[in-house]
Amino acid sequence: MRRLLVCCGALVALAACGSPQQASDQQFLPLTPSSTGTVAPVPPTSPTTAAPAVARCTAATLSGKVEPTDAGAGNRYGKFVVTNTGQAVCTLNGYSGFQLQDANGQPVPTDLQRTPNPGPSPVSLNPGASAAANLHWNVVPSGDEPVDKPCQPEAAGAAAIPPDETQPMRVAWGLGPVCGGGKIEISAFYAA
Repeated sequence: MRRLLVCCGALVALAACGSPQQASDQQFLPLTPSSTGTVAPVPPTSPTTAAPAVARCTAATLSGKVEPTDAGAGNRYGKFVVTNTGQAVCTLNGYSGFQLQDANGQPVPTDLQRTPNPGPSPVSLNPGASAAANLHWNVVPSGDEPVDKPCQPEAAGAAAIPPDETQPMRVAWGLGPVCGGGKIEISAFYAA
């Protein structure tokens, strides 16, 4: 009789477990002793709280300027420098939009071309920190551009759009005309 009870108990225990698939789908909690001597379940731990995502830098949280860096043989080089003027860290990753404009904000011919040196890489900007993108353009007329006057209208500024954003910020230009149909090469942003 005792053997029959042990067998029945084993069968009941197996039936309660269900199929191996059902058993693997169940979540088991570890048991720890309680102060009363009984075993109490341990509540599941909550997942680790992830750090809040850092927001992208926007035109509203950046100030910008264009700085000349070098010149020679008709080539001009500069940097488009942006500074985080916001109260929190923000991130830039990629290339800026950059449209030359006249004093009235009207477009001046611009042919922006991305260069891979350096290429896109996330740059975190603490408040007050800066990032830069390299610029290169030419001042030698080409094609049907005039040689006896400026090859293109001279820009007073530029509308620059931070990576992955849609609202532009205005920056002063004042670096002369951009020949070759307004061709400007621009790199991705990097920490400055």
